Amino acid sequence: MIRKTNRTQLVEQVASQIEELIETGYWTVGEKIPPEMELVERFDVSRNTLREAIRALVHAGLLETRQGSGTIVRSANSLGAALRRYIKKTALLETLDVRLALEKQAAQLAAEHRSESDLLTLEECIKNCRKAVKNHNREKFIASDIRFHQTVVQSSKNQLLIDLYEPMVEIIYTFVEDLMAMDVPFKYEEELHLELFEAIQSHDKNAAAAYVDSYMEVLRKDVVEMMED
Repeated sequence: MIRKTNRTQLVEQVASQIEELIETGYWTVGEKIPPEMELVERFDVSRNTLREAIRALVHAGLLETRQGSGTIVRSANSLGAALRRYIKKTALLETLDVRLALEKQAAQLAAEHRSESDLLTLEECIKNCRKAVKNHNREKFIASDIRFHQTVVQSSKNQLLIDLYEPMVEIIYTFVEDLMAMDVPFKYEEELHLELFEAIQSHDKNAAAAYVDSYMEVLRKDVVEMMED
């Protein structure tokens, strides 16, 4: 059962107790753990201490926080959590493969067929990304960055390509969130895609394709390095 902690290394102690409760089956996979205030009282710790312990276990893959649903047990032990993380990383690589195929073709076509209106939209996306960086607003940055990619695809003027890419948008959101959850350093300057914009602006389809190749290769390297950790 739950034991009250002493005042040293509280976060580690609470995290360890929660992990023990999960591994012994006190809380099972898919089960929602008790609400925050109840756990604060039962562990006899502050809300900040409890939140840090839960964040640590979310990062480890044992727990998952779902907006509107509370915190759910995601894996029964640390080994299972490690396997889940590996599977997720493998899925990230597959996502990159699909993105490369679609976005490389889109960049080439955009360099050929983009309009002045398309360029204005791309510039607006870059401007919003810079503003988000200045305001330390990561969610706004991601939204503006993904809109940039969508605009590149729309600038291709190829309706089939546009239709194929649209379902990818939600996957890309998840992709970026997963990278952040895995503590991949987020390179804001590289994410502004200035070279891609310049290639599309100057109708240089080879430079546009080369940029996408290089950009995706960097992302792939990050994911592969995580898989080797």
